[in-house]
Amino acid sequence: MHQPLSRRSLIGLLAAGAAAPLFAAAPRPAPVTMYRSPTCGCCLNWTPHVERALGRPVVVRDVPDVFAVKARLGVPDDLRSCHTAVVDGLVVEGHVPPADILRTLRARAGIKGIAVPGMPMGSPGMEHGDHRERYQTIAWDARGGRRAVATHN
Repeated sequence: MHQPLSRRSLIGLLAAGAAAPLFAAAPRPAPVTMYRSPTCGCCLNWTPHVERALGRPVVVRDVPDVFAVKARLGVPDDLRSCHTAVVDGLVVEGHVPPADILRTLRARAGIKGIAVPGMPMGSPGMEHGDHRERYQTIAWDARGGRRAVATHN
């Protein structure tokens, strides 16, 4: 028969770290992986926006053929931009605002990826003073369906 622990014994066990597994930290979310051409600089300007908003690091992978990565990940030709990232299995093409990434990760709904085609001025990482272009974030699914998920001015 087991004797109940005295208060003093319980406090000693807690102080010794016996209860640590009960209070283990939540697992950290996986980093964002970004693929880019080593000659493109604006991609690196996008990463701090994502790291701040998503609370996770961006691992930068310089690749000799970023177009091959885009093809492998299924980025439609007309939605391509300068870099491609993967966040929890979601393909993120170009200078997508972090809020759009977060909203899409929460909703998912069959979305394979989201993109900001081209490199619009004023998008995250493409800041240039007060100059801003209107652009959209476009979602696509595995069957080729598309829809705008956000419009930015």
